[in-house]
Amino acid sequence: QVRLVESGGGSVQAGGSLSLSCAPSGSISGIQTMGWYRQAPGKQRELVATITRGGNTKYADSVKGRFTISRDNAKNTLYLQMNSLKPEDSAVYYCNTDTSRYSWGQGTQVTVSS
Repeated sequence: QVRLVESGGGSVQAGGSLSLSCAPSGSISGIQTMGWYRQAPGKQRELVATITRGGNTKYADSVKGRFTISRDNAKNTLYLQMNSLKPEDSAVYYCNTDTSRYSWGQGTQVTVSS
């Protein structure tokens, strides 16, 4: 079973940047589509960005133009570069496949203050 380990969260002011990483315990190179999700208190978990094995990306409208998802299959790592952060981006961020195939990791907290 693949274990998902997210890192890189923290506290920043609005307009700041953070870079998240996801290092699964098993290989993701064979996984067609990986994604980043987030869950704010009292809200449903939402998918914010996906990337295919070939590098095609999709974003939720709320993060389009500010977030960039990438993957390095050789390093078996998924990334999320977050720029121009807003308070509404505050949430716990998780990685998984686009179908939530694996058990959820502990996530990484992102807090954006105004």
